[in-house]
Amino acid sequence: MRFYKYALYSLALFIVLADCLAKAAPGDVVIQFPTPGSCPTGLAFDGKNLWLADRKTDSLYMIDPGDGNVVKALESPGFRVEGLTAEGDRLWVLDIEEGVALKLNPATGIVEKTIYVPCNSPQGLAWDGQYLWVADYQDDKIYRISTEDGTTMSEIKAPSGTPQGLAFDGKYLWVSDRFRDMIYMVTPDNGEVVMNFESPSKYPRGIAYDGRFLWNVDYQSDSLYKIVVDDTSLFRQFDGKKEILEYSHQVRNYGPGSLTDLDIYIALPRDLPFQKLLDTLVFNPPPDDYREDQWGQKVAHYHYRDIPAGEVVTVSMTARAELYRTRFYIHPDKVGNLNQIPADIKKLYLIDGSKYWVDDDYIKKTAESIVGDETNCYWIARRIFNYLIANMKYELAGGWNVAPTVLKRGNGSCSEYSFVYIALCRAAGLPARYAGSVVIRGDDASTDDVFHRWVEVYLPNYGWIPIDPSGGDSDSPANQASAIGYLDNRFLITTIGGGGSEFLEWNYNSNEIWQSRGPCKIVTEHIGEWSPLPDSSGN
Repeated sequence: MRFYKYALYSLALFIVLADCLAKAAPGDVVIQFPTPGSCPTGLAFDGKNLWLADRKTDSLYMIDPGDGNVVKALESPGFRVEGLTAEGDRLWVLDIEEGVALKLNPATGIVEKTIYVPCNSPQGLAWDGQYLWVADYQDDKIYRISTEDGTTMSEIKAPSGTPQGLAFDGKYLWVSDRFRDMIYMVTPDNGEVVMNFESPSKYPRGIAYDGRFLWNVDYQSDSLYKIVVDDTSLFRQFDGKKEILEYSHQVRNYGPGSLTDLDIYIALPRDLPFQKLLDTLVFNPPPDDYREDQWGQKVAHYHYRDIPAGEVVTVSMTARAELYRTRFYIHPDKVGNLNQIPADIKKLYLIDGSKYWVDDDYIKKTAESIVGDETNCYWIARRIFNYLIANMKYELAGGWNVAPTVLKRGNGSCSEYSFVYIALCRAAGLPARYAGSVVIRGDDASTDDVFHRWVEVYLPNYGWIPIDPSGGDSDSPANQASAIGYLDNRFLITTIGGGGSEFLEWNYNSNEIWQSRGPCKIVTEHIGEWSPLPDSSGN
């Protein structure tokens, strides 16, 4: 049989992919083993060994997690096994052809109990110490069912459309998704995705938790992966791409009066977890000087005098940068409470602002009702995020109204979402600020004149974490999670601010301030032009 062949040389084939476990980040593969069969499906851990189901051989394999060798094999008790989980020294086996879960004694090979599962397309199986969990591939739901007779005890929405494997780590459910090639950590009470990472290969199926690591079997690669899920690495950068941005700020005076004074400020991007500047910023023309506002944001400053009707002033900044997809790995249990936030952070990022109205009765009462008695900073931020998703919708209507007005009307732009989110966070005692960016719109060679702003919150033991309340406005738990602690590689962040700036005011990327004599019609234009940075071959 095929598994005997693998038993002879699996040690020679396993791959240690992490240089050092201490440096590993969630999602990193520690060890990879070949599977004993070519159609692996369900996976379980019984406290000592892994159990793997294979559809083609109709077998269940006990696998030593230390070396990947097959300890023994059993004939499958079902016709088409897709899920496995362990309850003590018994295995629950999901047979999707019959729509049943079978309780198997692997020592005797006897099925001791059979229950029907309440799913049209069951996939994956997990045991939480009291109940079974089973995913429905068709209805995008995950059911918690009784082992007495299969009664549904509760249900949650699947993180995304194609749930496959399930595992329970003692507190959270883990769900693999075969089309998104993702693995999600999910709260079992309401299905919120609190962490996620890419699966090791392209068809993740069964998953199992061994008390420290997550195991995933992949149907396409016929491999078994041991995956880090909890470590000290704060974030991961991946899919870096190098771009040139030329950002221009233009002011036109159509008169008939004149501008007596014009100041233009361009925000200076910096190295961040999401981006790395590859060269010195280039300005045309050179700025008069550089300044820094109360939030630590640096700007290039231009000053012009006596600009007559019909004259156009144009300044530009060229930046060469590598932009990364960046994912933060946040374990809520490791996030501190409000009392653990440094005093200097509180002093700067809990104050009011003219767009926030933190002390407004409506903002304060809304924040109190959302947060309740929660003290963990992650869950405070998440509750406020969930509230906005449920009570607001995105609408780019022009203008930036103050937070109470936006919240009452229930719609707003990305900036207005940010103002509301920051106001509610600060009212709850959670420091928050905003980030502003120029955006790659579709193609890497593109133009942006809309731009984007989102929020960063301060989480003790983690620092500043991006949260995009307008970007997470979706019914999908996975899409919502992508707006928390994750940033795509299409943003160059130029601005980080806590509120109104003496130079940028409430704008980001750039700003202009002028004085005039006589009636003047002033038109401004801000454009970001993107181009891929040629590689060393000139392509």
